[in-house]
Amino acid sequence: MEPRMDLLTNELGARLGKRFAGIGQAIQQTTLPRSTQELVMLRVSQINGCGFCVDFHTKEAAAGGETPVRINLVAAWRETTVFTEAERAALALAEEGTRLADAFHGVSDETWEQARKYYDEDQLAALVYLIAVVNAANRLGVIVRNQGGSYEPGMFASYTHN
Repeated sequence: MEPRMDLLTNELGARLGKRFAGIGQAIQQTTLPRSTQELVMLRVSQINGCGFCVDFHTKEAAAGGETPVRINLVAAWRETTVFTEAERAALALAEEGTRLADAFHGVSDETWEQARKYYDEDQLAALVYLIAVVNAANRLGVIVRNQGGSYEPGMFASYTHN
C-alpha cells in the first residue's frame, strides 16, 4: 500500500495542517494530564487503524516517560491493572466518542458521569476536543494512506511552533 499524497508538502495541506496542529498544541497546554492525553490518542488511533498515528503516539508516549507495559496494554485496558480509575474513565469516553456509528446512544450518560468524577470542566473540554481532533487526524492519515514505522519523537516540533 503506497501513500496517496503528502499533506505536509502540499501548500494548502501544510497551511491547514499548521492550524490543525495548533489545536493539539493548545490541548497539550491544559491541565489534562499529559499521560492521559497520550493514552487517549493512542487508543483512538488503534481503534481507527491509523498506522502512522499509532506509530506516532506510541513513540511520543515512550519519549514522554510512559512505560512499555502501559503502552502495550492500552488496547486491552479493561482487562489490566495498570491504569488509574481516572485514566479508565478517559479511555472509556475516548472509545465511545470514537465508535459513534457502533452505538445508538453515542457516549452514554454513565461514561460521561464517570469522566466528570475525575476531570474538571476545563479538563473535560480538553478531553472532548482531544478525542475529536485525534479522530480527525486518523481520518486524514487513513485517507491519504500515511504509513507507520518512520516516525521519530519530536519530528514535528518545528512544524507546530512556526
